[in-house]
Amino acid sequence: MTRPTPETLAHRANPATVAAAAQAPAVVSPVPTTGAGALVRSLEALGVEVAFGIPGGTILPAYDPLFDSKVRHILVRHEQGAGHAATGYAQATGKVGVCIATSGPGATNLVTAIADAYMDSVPIVAITGQVSRPAIGTDAFQEADIQGITLPITKHNFLVQTPEELPRVLAEAFHLASTGRPGPVLVDIPKDVQQAPTTFSWPPVLDLPGYRPTLHPHGKQIREAARLIAAAKRPVLYVGGGVLKAGATDGLRKLAETTGIPVVTTLMALGAFPDSHPQHLGMPGMHGTVPAVYALQKSDLLITLGARFDDRVTGQLDSFAPDAKVVHADIDPAEIGKNRHADVPIVGDARHVIDELIAAVSASAEGIGQYEPWWATLNELRERYPLGYEEPTDGSLAPQYVIERIGELVGPDAIYCAGVGQHQMWASQFIKYEKPGTWLNSGGAGTMGYAVPAAMGAKVGRPDTAVWAIDGDGCFQMTNQELATCALEGIPVKIAIINNGNLGMVRQWQTLFYQGRYSNTELGTHKHRIPDFVKLAEALGCVGLRCESKDDVDKIIKQAMEINDTPVVIDFTVGKDAMVWPMVAAGTSNDEIMFARDVRPEFEEDDL
Repeated sequence: MTRPTPETLAHRANPATVAAAAQAPAVVSPVPTTGAGALVRSLEALGVEVAFGIPGGTILPAYDPLFDSKVRHILVRHEQGAGHAATGYAQATGKVGVCIATSGPGATNLVTAIADAYMDSVPIVAITGQVSRPAIGTDAFQEADIQGITLPITKHNFLVQTPEELPRVLAEAFHLASTGRPGPVLVDIPKDVQQAPTTFSWPPVLDLPGYRPTLHPHGKQIREAARLIAAAKRPVLYVGGGVLKAGATDGLRKLAETTGIPVVTTLMALGAFPDSHPQHLGMPGMHGTVPAVYALQKSDLLITLGARFDDRVTGQLDSFAPDAKVVHADIDPAEIGKNRHADVPIVGDARHVIDELIAAVSASAEGIGQYEPWWATLNELRERYPLGYEEPTDGSLAPQYVIERIGELVGPDAIYCAGVGQHQMWASQFIKYEKPGTWLNSGGAGTMGYAVPAAMGAKVGRPDTAVWAIDGDGCFQMTNQELATCALEGIPVKIAIINNGNLGMVRQWQTLFYQGRYSNTELGTHKHRIPDFVKLAEALGCVGLRCESKDDVDKIIKQAMEINDTPVVIDFTVGKDAMVWPMVAAGTSNDEIMFARDVRPEFEEDDL
């Protein structure tokens, strides 16, 4: 058993978490309180700055001491918004995000956000009220077995049985959420536990037998990886979101520049390696760049760092990178070999793995491989198949142009959040990400409605940073009520709605695979202007703007940038027929990537 010192509460040495823990009081002598008081005082001791939530009957006892707490509570308009806001806060700051809900429907409304955080390995702690202990299992009013419901989508969850265990449970929840592979932890607290008298003291003793994440990789595996790197002719650094979680981006750059190996960054890893760097081939996968997809397919060695061989990257798995040996490094041993056999499995934190790889490669008598022919092929592909788009022939506004101009005018220091769909892919393609922590999206779950509340949470966590949400007209309508929260709480986010009048990605698939039978994808936001996004923004306390022509794009973006005291919503009314390219159709091989509609890249099958 260990005490939650700053080091143990931030097992992976996340700077933000260490700082928060270091500011927490070292010792609190026992003082009388209630379970609810112990809950709130534990949050304070853990360095929590903000929590997003909505009160209700079974969590109401906790809201009374919260009234006097230094923890800022932000009253959201829907529990899903609370969960995504906690996620956005965590992604932007590296700290643990906190959301609070009552029992039954309040708790179940958190489920989507919890699942989203689980898929993307985001550290959040969800605190829910539960009916009193004698009523559990009786189908009491607003009872739901949220512990059972969330069992498959949390790193761990707790049903608190006594008020005395609350400090320990909260400390364990934060430790679990933020260490090893980060993830969501749920703490369910019966109402009578919150009301019961107890004493509070700090720090508690953690009781987590068997939980010891492996941080440092095995030296033999590192040496074997270095040997394969020296022998490879067509290696690729395949970088996933784990590199960002580990704070390993400086090491990644050093490893890449030391070896001269090409780099691809997954959707969850954008910003881990500068887009402008000459060794960066871009994003791989279903809507990745042609050079990135080709590099993985033709590679003879994948150095996989904090990535999980997701189906959106691999395409048809049995045809993925058929000639490649695999070095797979991940802090979660369950990921290694799950989808693709690893020739050199390395369990460890990405920061330590990369640092030790750099040392091993630099010290290796075999040196570093010669990759000039490999680079010649990849550079030729970059010239032939750059990312681009065609201007609409009907005079409508191109969505890619809008997003490109937002990125260029707002700049690389801003945080960009995206919903899910076409606009998400265009935002990943046409905004240049130069720094870690500047791209937030729902990658694993693909949650429509993520962008607005995540942007809210990110802005709360980094108030001096510009935060732009790139959202679709479909996604926006799922969680736009959180703009009322932003307006009342003084959270001046910018929301760029890419309004094509349709569920755009679904329409794209209907065009390509369903003979243009557009079943239930038109939203009415073009034809009928229902809702009118400008009026809706104003009704929610925001500034509403509209842009319908290319000539006005820069002017409208600059106008939004000048408003810093109120949320801004821009309705960019764009054409409905634009598609995301390149594209690998679901279930097909990456070899079948299409550069544009009916245009397949021509690859020279030489002696690579």
